[in-house]
Amino acid sequence: MAAAAPPPPPSAAAITLPESTPSGHTLFSRIRLATVDDVPHIHKLIHQMAVFERLTHLFQATADSLAATLFPPNAPPPFTSFTVFLLELSNSPFLPSQNPHFTPVLKPHHLDLPIADPEKEIFRSSAADATGDVTVGGFVLFFPNYSSFLAKPGFYIEDIFVRECYRRKGLGQMLLSTLAAQAAKMGYGRVEWVVLDWNANAIKFYEQMGAEILPEWRICRLTGESLQAYANLNI
Repeated sequence: MAAAAPPPPPSAAAITLPESTPSGHTLFSRIRLATVDDVPHIHKLIHQMAVFERLTHLFQATADSLAATLFPPNAPPPFTSFTVFLLELSNSPFLPSQNPHFTPVLKPHHLDLPIADPEKEIFRSSAADATGDVTVGGFVLFFPNYSSFLAKPGFYIEDIFVRECYRRKGLGQMLLSTLAAQAAKMGYGRVEWVVLDWNANAIKFYEQMGAEILPEWRICRLTGESLQAYANLNI
């Protein structure tokens, strides 16, 4: 008589591991539509960008001139003219808020260490719902353009900037992704911007996001006296 088969080994009990809690520090971010009350911060951000790009000799904007052109009386709705997304940061979660034109984007960022912000006080947010520790960390300024080849509107980014202490934390990608998502939502054909040829880190970052660099194109610009020479031209 054949030997009976050994009984099967007892099944291992399922092991449930506790969910891991991210260690370190959590930084909370919000991207919202800027308002005229944010112009002093926008002005400081643009100046810092000019310093970074070594273009302070071209910087002429004032807080008053920005307010008058970005947020004029009876301004058109956001996304139909000059529009600014503002990046805000806090050590505490942002409360959900509503805007008829754009729902703010909220995201936590898990960091190894807290960020030391030496300019926290001068960049303290002026938003009505902001608590005392909400800081402005960056912005993107854009406006609609048009592609005749696609027969579709798009967005052109005039400026995108994140303050130095908040770089390499995914915040620039968050700004650009938010704008791209808005363009796709509106059925737009593309988002375009320029980058300085010496800014290798930015070029690599944009390529990793899927952007195509177009080296065969050149920027042409009429400005200053060259532009004013046409003011009284008898055509």
